[in-house]
Amino acid sequence: MSDHDAPPFARALAAAGVLFFDRDRRVLLVKPAYKEYRDIPGGYIEPGETPYAASVREVREELGIEPPIGRLLVVDWAPHPEEGDKILFVFDGGVIDEATLKRISFADKELTGYSFHSADELDGLLIERLARRVKAAVAAREQGETVYLEYGRALAAE
Repeated sequence: MSDHDAPPFARALAAAGVLFFDRDRRVLLVKPAYKEYRDIPGGYIEPGETPYAASVREVREELGIEPPIGRLLVVDWAPHPEEGDKILFVFDGGVIDEATLKRISFADKELTGYSFHSADELDGLLIERLARRVKAAVAAREQGETVYLEYGRALAAE
């Protein structure tokens, strides 16, 4: 079989984000200047970049801080109807201390603010698929697991 005869394969966009928490186990959400809804720090992975390196870079670019980033919490296969195939990685940023919070700045003007929210508030602040992903990541962190999702949902056990 030649390359011309090969079936098409996925060419997914990839993005990575980070969940940060306060002492009350609330999630840090950011307010993008270009979206109507809240988000988590993160963004698309650049060519040749790993998901972990992208998460570190995005936090530095968006928030102006470089706290340690921990383990992978979630991988989500979540194609978008207009944007195509996507695979999304969410890492654990841990509890962010007051000194680090005071250093947050929005130098690139991509974000206009941040706030902490409990998991039960996420549905009203995030778009549906992102709320599912973030809630799954919060649960994975609490259970010490890494979870695989499709469209923000765990696969049903057979």
